[in-house]
Amino acid sequence: MPRFAANLTMLFTEVPMLDRPGLALQAGFDGVEVLFPYDHSGADWVAALAGAPVALINTPPGDWMAGDRGFAAMPDEVGRFRDSFLRGADVAARLGAARLHVMAGVAKGPQAEQAFTENLAWAAAQAPGQSLVIEPLNSDDMPGYFLNDFDQAARILDDLALPRVGLQFDLWHAARIHGQAQAVWERHKARVSHIQIAGFPARNEPGGGGFDLTGLCSEVDAMGYDGWISAEYRPSRATVHGLGWLSALKARAQLIGA
Repeated sequence: MPRFAANLTMLFTEVPMLDRPGLALQAGFDGVEVLFPYDHSGADWVAALAGAPVALINTPPGDWMAGDRGFAAMPDEVGRFRDSFLRGADVAARLGAARLHVMAGVAKGPQAEQAFTENLAWAAAQAPGQSLVIEPLNSDDMPGYFLNDFDQAARILDDLALPRVGLQFDLWHAARIHGQAQAVWERHKARVSHIQIAGFPARNEPGGGGFDLTGLCSEVDAMGYDGWISAEYRPSRATVHGLGWLSALKARAQLIGA
């Protein structure tokens, strides 16, 4: 049966970050994810989570305000990548994060792809028990980001052929990059180990955009998918007042599993 996680960076922003895990569980989510959990200590996070499962965190991006978006695809930043990855892997282990998203950074060209591939192989060797993911991001939201195409990501994953390195399928980015998120899902679902959903075209509550969320829940259940479906969207009102989609999908998933 699908498990649903709340992205705490974008949801429940009505309260401080460390108060959000409890609200998410009360609202019906099965777990949480957080993009960058590095502003609070591991001990504070463990206390705030109180045993709540963590679906995913990202590796540290560097100085976000200065334009850093990670370093994995930057040939001249191998040292910074390795330091940031080891920090991210340590936090992921402390929080029990199921997936660690390796951020590629702003880069382009064959040398960037070579650096990205080599750094991913190194990262997988450093944290053999940690599942890693890579995520294509659309160029409107993330100008200059190296990994900006799902077919590109699939090629890199196929070249690596590492069982613990998978694809992060974000419905919003798939729709913005390729136009039809459903077609992207059908083409690459075998590589997917983490899913994020949002509404389209406004990135509000999930639904619309020609993507069948009910069908997705049925399909991942049949596939034996062991990852999470995470809600990463901008609530159009207080988060708890816009969760009808969650209730509907969970009810549907229970019927499928019955």
